[in-house]
Amino acid sequence: MKILKDAGSFIILTPEEELRAQLLRIEKAGRTCYQSEKKEITEETSKKFVRMLIKNGHESVLEHSNVTVQFTNVSRGFTHELVRHRLAAFSQESTRYVDYAKEGTGPDLENFQIKCIVPPHCDENRKVQLEDGRMMSISDMFNEYEKFYRALRKSGWAPQDARQVLPIGTKSQIVISANFREWRHIFEMRTQKAAHWEIRKVLCDLLETFQEIIPVVFDDFVEAGVDQDNLRYFEKHPLN
Repeated sequence: MKILKDAGSFIILTPEEELRAQLLRIEKAGRTCYQSEKKEITEETSKKFVRMLIKNGHESVLEHSNVTVQFTNVSRGFTHELVRHRLAAFSQESTRYVDYAKEGTGPDLENFQIKCIVPPHCDENRKVQLEDGRMMSISDMFNEYEKFYRALRKSGWAPQDARQVLPIGTKSQIVISANFREWRHIFEMRTQKAAHWEIRKVLCDLLETFQEIIPVVFDDFVEAGVDQDNLRYFEKHPLN
């Protein structure tokens, strides 16, 4: 078992040039609504047009787009929150078919070793007293989960049955594809102060990356401060 404290990473699978090119498609689609097609649509005209759409609340036109992102070393709790969003496609690491009791060394062991995400602001080695009087840390608890999982597998339980003992903090991997409008909704919900610390931390980092690549779509999200655990959060501000 491996504890991950500085967890949560992502890879944007859609090439940057493709993301920028989608702005031109959005302008083309949007001008159909207004019957105001221009002879030439350029990167600069598309930026102005997308900004106008967002300012006027006409965000349905942003749905003529798609971004695919892979999230790695996030918990099952993170993925449970992410898949609640609509208008998106998800492909997730399966605890039914991945056998975390598989033997091996090197990269093979790394792939199948149980990993668990713990809050970075909490001490995973601090002992707490259980109702039966025993003293255990969260690291101890995760180790017990792993031992029990492996014992079930050795006794003949299938991975899809043995997974029932795995905690929500178990590391997972997920790929999501969504359009710009849905990503804006995801960021609005998951980067605000009230969002859970894990998904907020990762989504704040992803939002910043989106702002670097296609700022016109996401530059109305502004970093607003940090919480009691020194984790930042964003707020969406109306465009002027």
